[in-house]
Amino acid sequence: MNLLRLSLTFLITAIAWCAFVLFGALDGWWLKPIAPSGDVAAFDQAIAARADRASKGSISLAILEAGEVRTMVHRGADQAVDEQTRFPVASLSKWITAYGVLLLAQEGRIDLDAPVSAYLERWHLPDAAPGFNNDDVTTRRLLAHMGGFTDALGFADHTKDDPPPALVDSLHAPISSSGERVELRVNAAPGTAWSYSGGGYLILELLVEDVTGLPFAEYMRRAVFEPIGMAKSTYAPLSTLTDTSGSWTTEGTAAPLYSYAALGATGLVSTVADLTRFAVALANGEPLAAAGVQAMREPLAELYGAPIWGAGAMLYADNGHDDFVYGHDGANDPSINASVRLDPSSGDGIVVLSTGPAVFASEVGYEWVLWRHGKPDFLQTGRALGSALLPLVVGLVLLLAGTAAVAVKTRRKDLASQNEHTG
Repeated sequence: MNLLRLSLTFLITAIAWCAFVLFGALDGWWLKPIAPSGDVAAFDQAIAARADRASKGSISLAILEAGEVRTMVHRGADQAVDEQTRFPVASLSKWITAYGVLLLAQEGRIDLDAPVSAYLERWHLPDAAPGFNNDDVTTRRLLAHMGGFTDALGFADHTKDDPPPALVDSLHAPISSSGERVELRVNAAPGTAWSYSGGGYLILELLVEDVTGLPFAEYMRRAVFEPIGMAKSTYAPLSTLTDTSGSWTTEGTAAPLYSYAALGATGLVSTVADLTRFAVALANGEPLAAAGVQAMREPLAELYGAPIWGAGAMLYADNGHDDFVYGHDGANDPSINASVRLDPSSGDGIVVLSTGPAVFASEVGYEWVLWRHGKPDFLQTGRALGSALLPLVVGLVLLLAGTAAVAVKTRRKDLASQNEHTG
């Protein structure tokens, strides 16, 4: 085997190994769950231990099995926390908003695939960028962040001394979490690419109000919270409520209590008990029927070729039953985090709310998916790819060493052959 042929073989094999390792990473081959698969007690103990280590602030979580609460864990740095403690849930609010919007579709009051402009009265979409059409912006696409908006909002935090603007004012001049004003208009072809859009959910909030004639918070109370029994869920600012988690920094010091311009995108306050009831309502198909719940899990958006979003819900991972582990995460300054992840095939799931420990809720949600299904969810793609580094390097080193050994052996044979001919 000459040197050129050996080098080509090494290159092809190395490429194949890299592809194999990266595929395995995305499927969770190199990741270790925090407890053995199927060992319920070990998983619950591991989560409780993680909560103990992270409890600078407030933590509340429930682990569900077959639609019933199996385990609850609550931690409070300097106050009592339980399943009735109210937490801000940040962008998890969008999932609850989507539920309310899908109820309007179920009642025939809106068509998810009609231009959303048909339902807006007090504000209208600015002219689309050249080459794009506002009529392609539908409610279904807004629910999946496929409306062609590129705002990436992130709404600004407001204190009692700086109240948030009214809904229509915010639509005219939305302010991002960085304090910058953002233009809300179609800058990409709707339905073709996923781009996270808090502005899209601001539009959906307006849609709810213009279609129902009710303030958004009142509609959600009547249509969603009361029928499901989410008695403590509200869009009132946390500063006006009792039995709250407070707001904490990652260092465990008290942080300001904010309010938000976009109730439907980030303004919900809820409890583990209420979100558990919401999970049960999804499983039971009431008040939103099974077809509406299924619409949440119909893939509408992809990232790197993998489905990641349905009509309002994140599609975390394939559950092995032609369906998805689904739900939503939320995060906000200074350190607010929420996560709900459900497996519709089993009724298993996890609800996590936290403020203080950085991304605690999302990390626990990720650990549950990995433990339950052996696969990373799409929010942890970076961690999954990072797990490939060691097997990638080890494999390439072994391949290089093997190739070098073959090269030396081949060279010796060539020299021996030459000596025989010259002798």
